[in-house]
Amino acid sequence: MVAEVMAELAALEDPKARAVNEKHGDDHGVNLGKLRAIAKRLKTQQDLARGLWETGDSAARLLALLICRPKAFGRDELDAMLRDSRTPKVHDWLVNYVVKKNPHSEELRPAWTTDPDPVVASAGWALTTERVAKKPEDLDLAGLLDVIEAEMKDAPDRLQWAMNHCLAQIGIEHAEYRARAIGIGERLEVLKNYPTSPGCTSPFAPVWISEMVRRQQDAKPA
Repeated sequence: MVAEVMAELAALEDPKARAVNEKHGDDHGVNLGKLRAIAKRLKTQQDLARGLWETGDSAARLLALLICRPKAFGRDELDAMLRDSRTPKVHDWLVNYVVKKNPHSEELRPAWTTDPDPVVASAGWALTTERVAKKPEDLDLAGLLDVIEAEMKDAPDRLQWAMNHCLAQIGIEHAEYRARAIGIGERLEVLKNYPTSPGCTSPFAPVWISEMVRRQQDAKPA
């Protein structure tokens, strides 16, 4: 079954898609819409997902993350998968589609956040951002802002992006920390000049926070 799926993925390889993906650090040429269509057809198949992951091929791994059972992975298995995920898209899908739905996510979150590997640490910050938005109880939000203020400016790109997202989420979701979050963003100026497409919100935290809060207020009934 793995060989059949690999052959199908190989037939979908598109040099133009690969060229675009490689600009973002990814190394596959399969259209993600077509990949999702295959996943919809295959449905959930944990054994096949593990087999596809073990090929090491990025397109196969993305498909594996769509057809797996997120709760079926053990803690050490997820840790190993994250450290071997290599490309940004595989890393992001692993964290968002699998780890966030796994019962070991909260155990992995602090361990990853303090990991010396900045890519692993970025996964910990992504999980923390999820907690800030959905389950902030027992989180030390002031302490998180302390770390962000001290370390985000000089953090490697992917870690910096994850910390910046957490900064923005704190400012958006928690009014009592909003002014401080905006102030940190203004002082550090991280992603201030990031190119933003028309109609999209800037990732610069002060702008991001203000825009999302405005939308929340506009959505409230009069």
